[in-house]
Amino acid sequence: MFGRFDRPIIMGILNVTPDSFSDGGQFLDVKRAVQQVDTMLAEGADIIDIGGESTRPGAEAVPADEQIRRIVPVIHAIRQRGWVDVPISVDTTLSAVAKAAVLAGANIINDVSAGDDDVSILSLAAKMNVPIILMHRQGIPKTMQDNPYYQDVVREVVDNLKAKVDAALLLGITPNHIVIDPGIGFGKRKQDNLALLAHLDCLVALGFPVLLGTSRKRFMGAICNVTEPCELVTATAVTTALGVMAGVRIFRVHDVKQNRQAVDVAWAIRQSRLN
Repeated sequence: MFGRFDRPIIMGILNVTPDSFSDGGQFLDVKRAVQQVDTMLAEGADIIDIGGESTRPGAEAVPADEQIRRIVPVIHAIRQRGWVDVPISVDTTLSAVAKAAVLAGANIINDVSAGDDDVSILSLAAKMNVPIILMHRQGIPKTMQDNPYYQDVVREVVDNLKAKVDAALLLGITPNHIVIDPGIGFGKRKQDNLALLAHLDCLVALGFPVLLGTSRKRFMGAICNVTEPCELVTATAVTTALGVMAGVRIFRVHDVKQNRQAVDVAWAIRQSRLN
């Protein structure tokens, strides 16, 4: 799946939720959701990531049947629109939702719990032969920002992701179907997020494609003295460019056009350095 891309990948976020931190409620209607997909693809998205449950700090869990009700019609509509070759990932921690989404036409599972919420999602990925994104998360969305703490966040996240990868391999997921994500903002303080961004090379060194998701996140607002997530587009693009230079392969973003430019310029610089 990811081997067919010869440059870093932009994953466009499509939240079909009423309560996501940045764009909740904007794309609940299937028609509007598909229009947003059209826009993101025109702006340079390589993958569309569809989520039916907000994982923002403080968010309540959403039952599988409700996630399926939100997600599956959008996947069907995207495919019926003619976007048959566009990879679609399903952002869920539940195997029932992942299965329904893949059967509807999704190609990738994006699990922010890396199997903690529903370990059978790993077996499902192996059985259905689809890639899975394994993310580090301390705690659960409802309480993860209450009091996160690390002695050495980089080492702890790297060790945790190593263990998650080993579990996935043991259950039959092939190595080329595994992507890892440090989980920026998921049970992390500002200093933890910054430390992880400063040491992305440690994650890249594990040998699996790394996904970076910093889009519009609160820790950057604290640095920039900004409270509205939509005002953090430039800040996000800065982290995207830094990620490219560190070897990150996938960038999950709300603002495709600006981050596509950041990827393309940083990639050209990186390639010049390597030549």
